[in-house]
Amino acid sequence: MSHNTLSNIIPSKLPFHIIVKPIGAVCNLNCTYCFYLPKTLLYPNKEDFRMPDEVLDNFTRQYIESQPESVQEIHFSWQGGEPTLLGLPFYKKAVALQKKYQRPDMSILNTIQTNGTRLDDAWGHFLHDESFLVGISIDGSEKIHDRFRIAPTGRGSFREVMHGLEILKKHNVEFNTLTVVTRINGDQPHPTYDFLKEIGARFFQFIPIVEREENGSIKAESVGSRQWGRFLIGVFERWLENDIGEIYVQFFDLFLGLFMNLPASLCVHAETCGRAVALEHNGDLYSCDHFVFKPHYLGNLMDSPVSTMLDGEFQREFGEQKRSGLPLYCRECRYLKMCNGGCPGHRFLKAPGGEAGLNYLCEGYKLFFQFAHPYFRAMAECLREGQPASDYHRFLKTSPCPQAKPGRNTPCPCGSGEKYKNCCGI
Repeated sequence: MSHNTLSNIIPSKLPFHIIVKPIGAVCNLNCTYCFYLPKTLLYPNKEDFRMPDEVLDNFTRQYIESQPESVQEIHFSWQGGEPTLLGLPFYKKAVALQKKYQRPDMSILNTIQTNGTRLDDAWGHFLHDESFLVGISIDGSEKIHDRFRIAPTGRGSFREVMHGLEILKKHNVEFNTLTVVTRINGDQPHPTYDFLKEIGARFFQFIPIVEREENGSIKAESVGSRQWGRFLIGVFERWLENDIGEIYVQFFDLFLGLFMNLPASLCVHAETCGRAVALEHNGDLYSCDHFVFKPHYLGNLMDSPVSTMLDGEFQREFGEQKRSGLPLYCRECRYLKMCNGGCPGHRFLKAPGGEAGLNYLCEGYKLFFQFAHPYFRAMAECLREGQPASDYHRFLKTSPCPQAKPGRNTPCPCGSGEKYKNCCGI
């Protein structure tokens, strides 16, 4: 199918999100835990990974026109690799195309995830003037950050990242932090939280690194499952102290929303997936950012309409498999509605019953949910009463002291409605 035959765009049946890799996996850093750097191997013998103008134009138009009419806000998410390697002219062109194809009833937002090392005043002016939300990758203090986030020469990147952060502050650019949780900082939730707060961040994202060797074993830099749970608990403790309503942690916003019966704000813990896809520099579309592999190649938007690829049988089955592929161990778990099996990319263990599909981080999630769910329940009660979540103490039903532990079949004192043996007594 030629580019000209894509003149009539058919809207997709459901809203969707595209993560754009406009320079593919090319990056000026060589972070040792990065799962995306090897994706250049999908395009052997290729040297130029810059997104061509015709692909940028076609993508922008299709992304806007393929959304259902009910969609009134659309997010362009620029990632990599390192997306700033394309330079400012590319993003000025991107913004101009967005304005060209923007629907009258639609607002457009741009986010860019960057390592921050290439930001200068020109970038600061542009990001501010065009209201970009910047995600800046930083893993903690200099010693922690430079353990994995290094230049190809082996030199740490911390100081350059901090300079980039100062550029964002200088130009009043809205930013959040993305912190990869590894086996190193996974044991330091309190120092990590305190550091992010000290550098002026107010919106935190934490991503657990779970990578495997070719033989299936877990790579050394990966966070442990229980370690991940303890990390979340530690961050949650710090947040509870006096930062509710002041600091926003992506995971906590997600879980509180679930207690408010809102749909999951992250695909990781949604019941199904498949509506957040990844676009490579040349227009190739893949099922997910974590499934940029040949078996999950959907097609190229220069040849096939985005809506046709997203609504096709292969992608629908991919999204539904997240729910239908859960082992009985997960389906019977009291935390299923909070977890929904987690990211399919992490579901490579066997459950106690022998079924495949258990999430590597399951044990850690359970630790966190067991600790935090009374607090989320109390916060949700506050919000339903029109009170701030920081007043959760009013609705918190604390567990009794060990000497007064309830019987196994009595209602759990946390207020969950479950028997104690199936709740906090697990």
